[in-house]
Amino acid sequence: MTYGVTDEGFVLKGIDQLLAESRARAKTVFGDDVDLGPAGPLGKILEVVAAEDSELWKRLEDLFYAQFPATATGAALDLLGDDAGLPRRDGRRTGQVVLTLGNAAPNRPYVVPEGTLLLTAAPPAGSPPARAFATEQPAVLTLAAPKATVNVRAVEAGEDAVAAEAITRIHPEHAREYLADWDGALLTLSNPAPFSGPLPREDDAAYRSRLIALPHALWTTDSVRQAALRIEDVVDARVTDELGGLDVSQVFFDGFDFGERVFSAERRIGEPYFAEVAVAHRGPRPWLSTSGPDAVVGVRDLVAAAVERVRPIGVHVNVVEADHIEVAVRAEIVVDPRFAPAAVETGIRARLAHDIGRLRLGDDVLYARVMCALVAEPGVTDVRNLHLRRCPPAFGRFGFGTVPYQTEVLEAAVGESLAMGLTEMALFTRDSDLTGIEVVT
Repeated sequence: MTYGVTDEGFVLKGIDQLLAESRARAKTVFGDDVDLGPAGPLGKILEVVAAEDSELWKRLEDLFYAQFPATATGAALDLLGDDAGLPRRDGRRTGQVVLTLGNAAPNRPYVVPEGTLLLTAAPPAGSPPARAFATEQPAVLTLAAPKATVNVRAVEAGEDAVAAEAITRIHPEHAREYLADWDGALLTLSNPAPFSGPLPREDDAAYRSRLIALPHALWTTDSVRQAALRIEDVVDARVTDELGGLDVSQVFFDGFDFGERVFSAERRIGEPYFAEVAVAHRGPRPWLSTSGPDAVVGVRDLVAAAVERVRPIGVHVNVVEADHIEVAVRAEIVVDPRFAPAAVETGIRARLAHDIGRLRLGDDVLYARVMCALVAEPGVTDVRNLHLRRCPPAFGRFGFGTVPYQTEVLEAAVGESLAMGLTEMALFTRDSDLTGIEVVT
């Protein structure tokens, strides 16, 4: 048997094989009657040497697999990323901020939406700019309940700690746009505790997937898409290249119009072509950049700068924001009496969030996929009257696509899937009230 580096990978030589080979060599040198038993001195020496050699073989195996992104871990994966020009992402500071409502009108709720930009105190002239944070969930304040605590995440990655009571204001441009109807109500905020401690960096699984997906070609739709995905807050991107300006080798496949195009002509260098990149983003960074002394660079500008480096001459890329469409289900679930109904429902919601979360931009929510997810949950014996629900786009997200925009929840018939446009991405929220699951035994 061949050990070490082979066509199938690295074949490890175990301690049993090493010990057997050592004993065979000892018999060749000292004769067949030599004492190699576990109690003999020579046998003990051979066992110790075999154990040391087995550790060397394990280290050789680790060294071999550390050369490939699919199997490398830790520092070895960092070295591969440095060679490819793709460093591991740093962590972002997180913490809690207390929101306090003042001068509120009676019988009226005041909503602080998810993604509200918060800033530290204005720095003196010549100092670094204020740090920006974004809320991770909405908050509803009233005269009777004027306080709420929300989780926040830093827009920019970095190890610098945030002192207590440092976050004191809302970004002025954000307040003018999203809190313009507060009619004299005041919002004060503070972080009672500092944001400090070690920050975990990007985990190996996420970093490895980005390294493997790194394109090795320019001027293709894949290179443009991967350039957009390198922005931290981008979760998916879809490139629409109807004229074939990015990849002339694929101009005529499934897209040739004999009545309008010349069969033998490729793209003329210098002649303007246009491609579109739909970007789905999730995170603290806003879509559009803010202006002023506390400017925050938005996802759109970061993506535009990233794709600018890989687009060919004469092809202009338009970056558009994808619509996040919340989807939900309504169904009657029959559960085995031996299982707790509440636990089964929690498992179903978690399974749906995982399966639907794997969909990409433009992927339809298939009825069969949802049904499989429901019946695969332990304890479920039957699923009745399953309906899929499609909700309006998330707050602050609206675009024009092939699927008509609606303002109300749309419930599909039994057996009907939910169609998504090219610029739409399906999302499922575990604790959403739009999901109606009735568990019966």
